[in-house]
Amino acid sequence: MITGIEEYFLKGCGRCERFGTSDCSTRQWSSGLAELRQICLDRGLVETVKWGHPCYMHAGRNIVIMGALRNDFRLSFFNAALLKDPHGVLEKAGPNTRQPDMIRFTANNQVAAVKPVIESYLLEAMGYAESGIKPAVQNVSILIPDELLEALESDPELSKAFHRLTPGRRKSYVIHLNSAKKAETRISRIRKFRERILAGKGAMEK
Repeated sequence: MITGIEEYFLKGCGRCERFGTSDCSTRQWSSGLAELRQICLDRGLVETVKWGHPCYMHAGRNIVIMGALRNDFRLSFFNAALLKDPHGVLEKAGPNTRQPDMIRFTANNQVAAVKPVIESYLLEAMGYAESGIKPAVQNVSILIPDELLEALESDPELSKAFHRLTPGRRKSYVIHLNSAKKAETRISRIRKFRERILAGKGAMEK
């Protein structure tokens, strides 16, 4: 993954083989991403790189992060549960996302149309960061598949490593395993995941 902010806008995030090519999603959405970047900088946010993507901070807290995919590009808000979203522009990133947290764009010229909305949401999020306000912790139970429970019970080393993972990394494995319909597929995935778990990584981390 990239470590320098300019690399992202010139070459991409560095997470796939399209990095640095004309086929990279950042090339397709270059003008829209540049506009989002300028909006964030104009609001006084601190620009940095996290997880291979442009991340914007205020008062020591992550505020938003950018992303580009083949079919869209997006601006995702951290601590989105705090945002009131009076314009109803926030969407969920996927079925396992608890809270609508992103503004999705499917055309570069869409950014200008919602610029005032983005600015108002950024100011709201910055205010929460300055005040130290965070969303209430939601305890959501996740159903751990039987195959994983059996693997953890029979493999003490794996069990110890799994429980050392952050809650988010544990959740990534559970979600990935629960997406498989067949028990054989889940068992196969657990075998493939073993070394990754022992290394302290999440299901999708490289």
